Amino acid sequence: MTVIMAHRGSSGTRPENTLPAFSEAVRAEADGIELDVHLTKDGALVVMHDEEVNRTTDGKGAIREMTLAEIKQLNAGSWFSKEYAAAKVPTLKEVLNLLVQKNFRGFLNIEIKTDKCPYPGIEEKVSKLMMSQVWPFTHWYSSFNLKSLEIMHQLEPKTQLDYIMGAAESKVKRAIECSFIEGIHPKIDWVREVGEAVQTFPKAVRPWTINESETMLACFEQKLTGIITDFPEKAVRLKRSLKK
Repeated sequence: MTVIMAHRGSSGTRPENTLPAFSEAVRAEADGIELDVHLTKDGALVVMHDEEVNRTTDGKGAIREMTLAEIKQLNAGSWFSKEYAAAKVPTLKEVLNLLVQKNFRGFLNIEIKTDKCPYPGIEEKVSKLMMSQVWPFTHWYSSFNLKSLEIMHQLEPKTQLDYIMGAAESKVKRAIECSFIEGIHPKIDWVREVGEAVQTFPKAVRPWTINESETMLACFEQKLTGIITDFPEKAVRLKRSLKK
């Protein structure tokens, strides 16, 4: 069955990439959770999608130019709703601790955000943290940056790696040719363009961002490996209804 991955947590119902969003994804029984990792000025791994804090906090500036202490002063929830005014930008370790506390048993997809800003050493820092103990959940890595995935493969040869892409055929070709790439995370437009050919694609396909019921159903019917959605509870409910 198609697995359901919560995009930045349950980002359709909670402020994205915050502890409330990840808690809700666990409660909704998503099969997996996706998050994005950046590196601060003082070398801390923080979870946020954008390279700058502007969109999802009350601050301004590039993550790479701010210390963890500065980022921790920001409000990361009020932009979404006053209800989440206490939400902060979490570190990767804080998210891991939350998932352990919540007894999460699915998979964690860590996106290495090096496609726009270089973060020298981020791959080693992430791998060191993830390999520091045995987690109750599985982890794997994804990125738009193939070089980062090559580094992760060298650090963790047995860990699953996925290539994120839009709809460029050149990237599809690269993913097929790259032996250590397990699957692709394409924009849903690519899935629509290739049509039935997706059924014979040689690697796993998990498109983003699948939020409409009609598109979710189409992906389930095509038996895609997975979908990445902002609304995991909705997707889980819909998938379960197909079994009845």
